[in-house]
Amino acid sequence: MAEEKLQVPRVKLGTQGLEVSKLGLGCMNLSGGYSSPVSEDDGISMIKHAFSRGITFFDTADMYGQNANEILLGKAFKMLPREKVQIATKFGVVGLRDNGVIVKGTPDYVRSCCEASLKRLDVDYIDLYYQHRVDTSVPIEETVGEMKKLVEEGKIKYIGLSEASPDTIRRAHAVHPITAVQMEWSLWTRDIEEEIIPLCRELGIGIVPYSPLGHGFFGGKAVVESVPADSFLHFLPRFKGENLDRNKSIYFRIENLAKKYNCTSAQLALAWVLGQGDDVVPIPGTTKIKNLDDNIDSLRIKLTKEDLKEISDAVPVEEVAGDRDPEGFDKASWKFANTPPKDCKKALNWGPDDGLDLIVDDDGDATLLIHEGVKAAVVCGYGDVGKGYAATLKQAGARVIVTEIDMYYDDLYEDVSKLEAP
Repeated sequence: MAEEKLQVPRVKLGTQGLEVSKLGLGCMNLSGGYSSPVSEDDGISMIKHAFSRGITFFDTADMYGQNANEILLGKAFKMLPREKVQIATKFGVVGLRDNGVIVKGTPDYVRSCCEASLKRLDVDYIDLYYQHRVDTSVPIEETVGEMKKLVEEGKIKYIGLSEASPDTIRRAHAVHPITAVQMEWSLWTRDIEEEIIPLCRELGIGIVPYSPLGHGFFGGKAVVESVPADSFLHFLPRFKGENLDRNKSIYFRIENLAKKYNCTSAQLALAWVLGQGDDVVPIPGTTKIKNLDDNIDSLRIKLTKEDLKEISDAVPVEEVAGDRDPEGFDKASWKFANTPPKDCKKALNWGPDDGLDLIVDDDGDATLLIHEGVKAAVVCGYGDVGKGYAATLKQAGARVIVTEIDMYYDDLYEDVSKLEAP
């Protein structure tokens, strides 16, 4: 007799009232996130099948497939009861370049992105609206302040952040309660466990792990042995050359351990993420219905604390070869996601009468070189340009102030948050 198909149970995500399926569906891959996009019919079939199995929490973003992903989901949702579906989308990533991510979080941009997403999704409201990546030139209070207005107007129901630092999360939550934080979390990416996870639980914020299978690394032997030629994985350090060769031993360790639990390596890796708490709702993505069904069946695996430790110990993070992100792209991660203090320009209102000049542009970067001998207060971010200006100006005798402290350069600057205007 065939085993009865499991229906995904429902849970509360965060403490603000949002209820979702315990397992979500990351939809990026349907529009070509890792390889070629699927057809519209296949994409809609995937979403409808997920819904039939109890998945009601669907994750997208305005940048996925250059807007195509939101349009695809909008068409699929017309075939489903809107009140039973939770749509999560994101704004903030303007584009990608060779050395990183272009991010924008100004209030007017927040609003324009929301209006555009509502139109593409063809819905009246968005259940969960995330800032996709943090704009480190804009105080988080300004970004979330505009998102709060969208909640008050009924255009979004709940607010989320993605790849936000502890300070940014706390400050954002003070403006409007944050419902969920989306972060990369898997067996081989666990750097959020020390600070981010405890903070979210302190504030009652749900945790939505993306790439819970390590960008497919734990998904099966095929990916480990031969990365597809057209795959985005070729850009990720852990899938390159010697790093991949070294990481194979980690995969085979999990594959062998999975036999003990009578499941696949992918199911064990996903069960480990699911087992991290009732407040954890992972969003694995796939383009194959069989893989989706296998992911759902990972909910059958019940892990004890001892089991979770055994699985964790099988993947010592210090043994993982390669950085999580390509060079430059790490600057868009939570480790570099502090924002300028609220009203920092007003708080540092030096003028000519004080013998100091305040130089700051819209991006928070110093953009004017100071002639030798002229004292100045310079507000700058800690991007590469900001560092260069700040170092040069400090050597010339200028008073250098930064809106954020870079962990590698904190001996060079004064922290603006600790200063008072003369």
